[in-house]
Amino acid sequence: MKRYVRLEQPLVRDGDALRVATWDEALDRAAAAIARAKQRGADRSFGMFSCSKATNEVNYVAQKFARVAVGSNNIDSCNRT
Repeated sequence: MKRYVRLEQPLVRDGDALRVATWDEALDRAAAAIARAKQRGADRSFGMFSCSKATNEVNYVAQKFARVAVGSNNIDSCNRT
């Protein structure tokens, strides 16, 4: 049986290695990566799929992230099937 260890601090990639980072650095890197993706046309290439087993709140946040943060309307869910 595999045992998984919960991450207790953010990790960032430097080259091929992961290293411990501050939350500010990790969030800044994530925001910068999303901004770069938007500049490269993520509004047309990014898609979000949510699940009916998730809560309404989780599905709401997922679609809000796709629409506001990424700028994509490509959102689908198994709720409609």
